[in-house]
Amino acid sequence: MQQIIITLDGYSSCGKSTLAKRLASYFGYKFIDSGAMYRAITLYFLRNVVDWNNSEEVVEALKNIDIEFQYNPEFKQSEIFLNGENVEYVIRDLVVAEKVSEVAAVKEVREFAVALQQSYGLEKGIVMDGRDIGSTVFPDAEVKFFLEADLAVRVQRRFKELYEKNPHVTLEEVSSNLAHRDYIDSNREISPLRKPEGAIILDNTNYTKDEFFKIAVDKVKEVAAKLEA
Repeated sequence: MQQIIITLDGYSSCGKSTLAKRLASYFGYKFIDSGAMYRAITLYFLRNVVDWNNSEEVVEALKNIDIEFQYNPEFKQSEIFLNGENVEYVIRDLVVAEKVSEVAAVKEVREFAVALQQSYGLEKGIVMDGRDIGSTVFPDAEVKFFLEADLAVRVQRRFKELYEKNPHVTLEEVSSNLAHRDYIDSNREISPLRKPEGAIILDNTNYTKDEFFKIAVDKVKEVAAKLEA
């Protein structure tokens, strides 16, 4: 199969990263977690008390941010590094989750992240997930997925994920956080969350991870076969 770009967009906790990682592994592609990039930037802003409503502060702060992905052979996955520090798990904290949509809505932040993301796709052979990957970052990607799932299901998934790291988190906090992020992601002025033109819609509310993965793989192979015909 020729090298292509596969994008996955959708709301929080729809299973984008899980599916993207499996697709990357299956096809031997690089996985780029765009959401992790915005979380890393948010972490830097929080640690350094950067006012993301102040354009000058944001521009100066971004000059001091270096983001890269390194493959961890032990866990067989790519992990994100912020200025040389592995922050793969730190950025999953609810404190970061509560602010990441606000930071990601900042024009200068999105321009910084999009430019970096597009540089990763120059040689193709990548799988990238996020909120605007198929619509803004790679509008010409060969395969574009848009993932959906019922809100109640997404809340339960996110709660389970966070509870393992923080048993004090409540279902109400997670539900409120997801609703807040959905609103900001869909209504921000810069690159709002939208179904990309030509995207394949996948609703994983009632599928197991393996069933959902098989559906996605078949879709990719179907598109690839048409490209090579």
